[in-house]
Amino acid sequence: MQRLRIDQDIRSMSEFRTGIASFLKQVHDTKRPLIITQHGKGAAVLLDVGEYEAMQEKIELLSDVQTSIGQLENGEGVPHDSAKDIILKRISR
Repeated sequence: MQRLRIDQDIRSMSEFRTGIASFLKQVHDTKRPLIITQHGKGAAVLLDVGEYEAMQEKIELLSDVQTSIGQLENGEGVPHDSAKDIILKRISR
């Protein structure tokens, strides 16, 4: 995801309502999120679908890594040779 540009990527709800099509195009073209404010405070974030999906994949991967670290810390790890044998058996089926 591209870095937010404060002067271009923060819009009020009233601006968003009147220019929704252009803001959707902006988000799609720039791959930057659009912050929508209401009464001067952040209310919502508009993201490109591809950027949202990529973000979700990263979150899932980080969650899996965190789970794995916890399992290793609890002694639930599998030695490399054992893991390799398990994988090779699954592949050969």
